[in-house]
Amino acid sequence: MRLALSALTAVVLGLALAPAGLAQEPGKKAEPDPTKTPAMMADVKAAEKAGVDAGASATTAAHKYSDISWMLVSCALVMLMMPGLALFYGGMARRKNVLGTMMHTMVALALVGVQWVVIGYALAFGAPLKKMSISSDADGKPIEGSVVGFSKELMFLPWTSAVPVTEEQVAKENPGLTGEDLTKATAERNKFNAFPNTNLPLYLHAMFQGMFAIITVALVSGAFAERVKFGAYLVFALVWTTVVYDPLAHMVWSFEWSPAAKVDIAGTGKPAGEAMIFPAAGLLGVNGAIDFAGGTVVHIAAGFSGLAAVLLLRRRVGYGKQTFHPNSMVLTLLGAGMLWFGWFGFNGGSALYSNGQAISAFTVTQVAAAAAGLSWTLTEWLLKGKPTALGLASGMVAGLVAITPASGFVAPGGALVIGLVAGAACYGAVLLKGVLGYDDSLDAFGVHGVGGLIGAILTGIFVSLPLWAYGAEMPEGAFPGKTDVEGTTVTYNMSSQLAWQIKASLISAVYAFVATGVIVLVIDKTIGFTVTAKDETIGLDLSQHGEVGFDYGGGGLEESTGAMLPEPKAALTPPNGPLSKRFTVTVEGADPATLVKAWTAMCQPGETPPSPSFKAVYPYFTTMTGNKFRFRGGDPVALRNELQKLLSAALKAPVKTTVES
Repeated sequence: MRLALSALTAVVLGLALAPAGLAQEPGKKAEPDPTKTPAMMADVKAAEKAGVDAGASATTAAHKYSDISWMLVSCALVMLMMPGLALFYGGMARRKNVLGTMMHTMVALALVGVQWVVIGYALAFGAPLKKMSISSDADGKPIEGSVVGFSKELMFLPWTSAVPVTEEQVAKENPGLTGEDLTKATAERNKFNAFPNTNLPLYLHAMFQGMFAIITVALVSGAFAERVKFGAYLVFALVWTTVVYDPLAHMVWSFEWSPAAKVDIAGTGKPAGEAMIFPAAGLLGVNGAIDFAGGTVVHIAAGFSGLAAVLLLRRRVGYGKQTFHPNSMVLTLLGAGMLWFGWFGFNGGSALYSNGQAISAFTVTQVAAAAAGLSWTLTEWLLKGKPTALGLASGMVAGLVAITPASGFVAPGGALVIGLVAGAACYGAVLLKGVLGYDDSLDAFGVHGVGGLIGAILTGIFVSLPLWAYGAEMPEGAFPGKTDVEGTTVTYNMSSQLAWQIKASLISAVYAFVATGVIVLVIDKTIGFTVTAKDETIGLDLSQHGEVGFDYGGGGLEESTGAMLPEPKAALTPPNGPLSKRFTVTVEGADPATLVKAWTAMCQPGETPPSPSFKAVYPYFTTMTGNKFRFRGGDPVALRNELQKLLSAALKAPVKTTVES
């Protein structure tokens, strides 16, 4: 496409520079201009070539800045996914945990945002630190790649790596360098100016990829939501991003930076050195595993990390014995919509160009999300009898997850199949947690782990090599996956690709699972990962942050857990009228110390729901002194009767209650 634009520019310029030729009579040969000497004719040709070169240069510059513009927009779209995820997760949590749950996502913007600039980008996309091999090529030669990278020039993203230097500057610093050696030295100094094989300046690529690092650890937090300490989560997020995410990103997405490392593109038929590309550097990338936007790096890593965490940490108080209701499907649906919107930048931006591949990724993102949302909804409707808003929102996200690794490689038909399979399969995975008994709070494993695994594997089946070559505007031999090359003919090798998609998925899953397990165990055994049962019953909003997500102006029994607050709270503000006065109920037939002990026990956190009598009495209770219970509001006679019934059952002995004004 770019070559065509350049050729068209050359034709237009050529016609503009030769108007006499257009005016010439048909069949009449152009006469040479006697006023022009051969030397002058050479000048005309040089001017014509300069015009063509200038046009080509302008076309290249236009492409570069269109790429930059699209990537700036994509980066902002991915950032918008963070508040979208916060709303999606926050709506699924119980009311007392909505703020604490959203904080896990939003704080990652700050914490991982700093980590990424300081060291994260240098580890994920730096030069290979140490290469190793897990396979061999057809000739038996080891295929080497690295697990993690490091380039000190990328730490803190200094301007010295982002701003190019000229040959004159390099020559001043190295007086002995001249000619080709000087050119090579300058190219080596400028190697970090733009990400390999792209037009993207260093800072833009770093910021775009940084958004991926931020959202990945936020996805993990959904697995253990509603029960972890905020401080412990901060430690986990920092260590996990450094130890798990950064190496996985390097293994899949990193490239060699040095111009000396460039290799010839197979199948072009061009002489060596005329068609070259920066090769992959990471262990999975060099073996041909493909992941367009994060199936292995983001979703499999997040899902299996979440699974490891919930298997090691305790379950939420009351899990499996009570129903935990989401506090707001409105927030969850809004969050799902924002995620879908931002995902166009997540997948479309991963083309790293403003080209046909970005359009293709954009298209299949829409197709797969729609198919999975429909698939989940219909499956749930068939099995449960009613389609739920939570099911639709979860299905949409499952489709977005599954298409992520495939989005730049597959056609809409393949995306449709991936979405339909992911919607039904992820719904089944979510149901499975009830059977197996693990407490994946917000379905991080069921949606992201399973969805990412499905998408990464099905990518190998539905790859369209012609579509990739057309969209990426690259020779088919530059395809990052598995191909067979015979002369100038390049064909896609599905069986080999599928094998490496499975291997890469398993490597990512096992690495994330084991590494996360170690991190969680260390944190839990040192500073403690989960909150106390008392703090969990109060809710993360109050116990961890000292504030609430929604202030409805009053207290009230936390019915969603079935457990009581650990200490009596002030009574509800009573309505105006005869029932708003204060009154006392005196209990006879029991020792005051025994009464205090029994009442205190009833107010402690528990895994069983409170009795109807306790629910009736507690909202109006204020204080207790000896055998006297003080109330404000409510019907005195009804409360006296309920308190008598409650205490008689607790003490296993009859008591008598009377009302005093």
